[in-house]
Amino acid sequence: MNNYFLNIVEIRRESSDACTICFKQPGLRKIRYKAGQYITLNLKINGRKYSRAYSFSSSPSINSFLEVTVKMVAGGIVSNYINKELKVGDVVEVSEPMGNFILGDLNSQGLVYLWGVGSGITPLFSIINELLSKSLGKSIHLIYGNKNIESTIFYNQLKELEKKYSVNFKVTNFYSEIDIEIENVSINKGRINSTFVETLISTDNIYKDSIHYICGPSGLKNIIKSVLIDFEIPSNSIYIEEFQLVIDPIEFNLIENSNVKIFFKGNKFDVFVPKGKNILEVALDQDIEIPYSCQTGNCNTCKARVSQGQLKMLGLDTQKYNLAKNEFLLCCSYPLTNEVILELE
Repeated sequence: MNNYFLNIVEIRRESSDACTICFKQPGLRKIRYKAGQYITLNLKINGRKYSRAYSFSSSPSINSFLEVTVKMVAGGIVSNYINKELKVGDVVEVSEPMGNFILGDLNSQGLVYLWGVGSGITPLFSIINELLSKSLGKSIHLIYGNKNIESTIFYNQLKELEKKYSVNFKVTNFYSEIDIEIENVSINKGRINSTFVETLISTDNIYKDSIHYICGPSGLKNIIKSVLIDFEIPSNSIYIEEFQLVIDPIEFNLIENSNVKIFFKGNKFDVFVPKGKNILEVALDQDIEIPYSCQTGNCNTCKARVSQGQLKMLGLDTQKYNLAKNEFLLCCSYPLTNEVILELE
């Protein structure tokens, strides 16, 4: 994996709890990425290295800087550090772009729906700008949920895009905590719900040819995906970005407490992995700097080989065909035996 050291040239406050970090491209070797992908920031905080993946909010076709937008999370060490401590002139180590939440095959006549809540707008904003700048999509409709107008990331920028591309770009907002009477037809009280999704999709005569991008909490994803499947929209037309793994408690039934030996960079580490914690989580807690990025089982950065014992990967929606039989991703791997031996490159 390629790493880069990038200089922060601008920091923009998007809301009271979110900011956009703008990185200058390297002078000799430009970083190439696709709209909707993410980049991993590697930060040293209080003596410990943290790696966090953040989606690009910039678009490769129109933005000269590499931009990520980060919302503070309650108790989030990294997101709070980024919002409160980083400043213009700082240099940050980043890992190369990754992710499959990107534009598929789309022509100028396509129908595109983008569904997001809160900071889920980040990759969607990148995709929207790419679509509009390349004149892709006959109709582009963003459905965006937030608490209120003040907390809405990119509120003004989206309004400007609506004016500039009024023929083919529309935004429908949902606000769960708004306390004023609303007369604007593009604003809804409450949260995005299945009734709204059904009504909206059914108004398009060619909805089966539509493409959907979904980024938000698991509840939102499940609601929208369920309706789209009922409308027989092909699964390869539905793109879902996963920010976290959701694991059914039943999946833990066969998981065991385990003593795990990790061989990494010529060293051996002995760790105890209690039932309910994945191996990467425990290793990082013990300051073993295993490489990782997405933490959702998508990027293969934390791949390891099992030479003794058994593991099971939990929370994945799809089978990992790019792994050998004895290879596992530690961010979602849990021991099935009380002793496990792992090898990392």
